[in-house]
Amino acid sequence: MTEPPERAPIPRTDATKAALAAAVTMVLWSSAFVGIRAIGEVFSPAPLALLRLAVASVTLTVLIGSSTRRLPPLPRDRTSWLFVASYGVLWLCCYTVALNAAELHLDAGTAALLVNIAPLLVTFGAGVVLAEGFPRPLLLGGSIGMSGIVIIGLGTDGEGDWIGVALCLLAAVLYAAGVLIQKKALDRIDATTITWLGCLIGTAVLLPWTPRLASELATAPTSAVLGAVYLGVFPTAIGFSTWAYALKRTEAGRLSVSTYAVPALSVVLSWVLLAEVPTGYGLVGGVVCLAGVAVSRYRPRRAVTGTNTVAPDTATRPCEPPERQPR
Repeated sequence: MTEPPERAPIPRTDATKAALAAAVTMVLWSSAFVGIRAIGEVFSPAPLALLRLAVASVTLTVLIGSSTRRLPPLPRDRTSWLFVASYGVLWLCCYTVALNAAELHLDAGTAALLVNIAPLLVTFGAGVVLAEGFPRPLLLGGSIGMSGIVIIGLGTDGEGDWIGVALCLLAAVLYAAGVLIQKKALDRIDATTITWLGCLIGTAVLLPWTPRLASELATAPTSAVLGAVYLGVFPTAIGFSTWAYALKRTEAGRLSVSTYAVPALSVVLSWVLLAEVPTGYGLVGGVVCLAGVAVSRYRPRRAVTGTNTVAPDTATRPCEPPERQPR
């Protein structure tokens, strides 16, 4: 089993803020599944993605401008721009369209089951591409979380076709690729900038669907339009911003496994907001998903020797001479 290379420990304050940011992301992304399901019959896949990203772009521009009085600094080199463009196109644009299209062929439960292989793809991709290794708690927690997804899927009707299956698998691959690219980009670009630019780039790619969106907006009920605005402001603008903040301060594999909480939260939100009573499979699977998240985030306690606390992997190392204090 490959363990991750040693890294400088993250300050406790930053780790706490990252955990809170991740929790906000999980709740908002869970609400997105409910929102898409509520308005999916009004807007077609690409126009809905265009409206969502356009609203997110405007929201982030206003928030950044009002808080800093200026826009964030742009990337200065070609590699940084390549990372940002790839992130915006693959995840914010193509993933959203693929998922919207998949749910035209599959029920929401089956779609969630297929798409949520993405965290496992990120875990293995981060271990290889980002050299994060394969710590046992992460692999065990990922396996448990995947089992919970399967249990939730057993409670769905399973209707659909192979086009929907292919689109969901495509969405999962795009999701995983987007996370890995974003993690690399965050070494060069701050979280606010990459989210803002990603939304702008995703919007630009979808501009050819503007006439179709205009015709659908003309006949859409007010509730559907407000639902699309909600998707743009909260799950996208805020949710992806808090995700980027957490990802910059957390290993990609470990954070992605936390998203197994999203299906569990979606079951609860659907129950409360859409009066969709979950099946026994849904309740049990949700608990298993949350258990997987808890296991993945487990870290062994540090070994205590006398009054000094040292990490287990450094306990047997010879002591370094203390740093001299400046005179």
